[in-house]
Amino acid sequence: MWFRRSNLWTRQHRKSRAGVLILPAITVAFLAYFGFHAFHGEFGIYNKHKLDLQAAALKEQLASIKAEREEIEQRVQLLHDGTIEKDMLDEQARRALSLSREDEVTIYRPALKAVN
Repeated sequence: MWFRRSNLWTRQHRKSRAGVLILPAITVAFLAYFGFHAFHGEFGIYNKHKLDLQAAALKEQLASIKAEREEIEQRVQLLHDGTIEKDMLDEQARRALSLSREDEVTIYRPALKAVN
């Protein structure tokens, strides 16, 4: 052989303290990022409370709209052919013609707003 083993230098590398902390630091950063977004994100724990309040308000609104719809359906049912009641017919005719008798008191209510 043309080289000798005794001439080879070996150098032992000691791990630095910074190298030992790289993986735990990356892990902590990763967990902190996802932990922050789990709490403060768009669908996180903090915003879940806001979404629950909004859902409750919308459920109340839905219930009032359903009640109004049922009332309107009931009034429409009274106007179908063959089932028109005299009181309903009288009320609709007076409202359309803006007429009332001399001995009657007429109370006008504001018209319902159209729901878009």
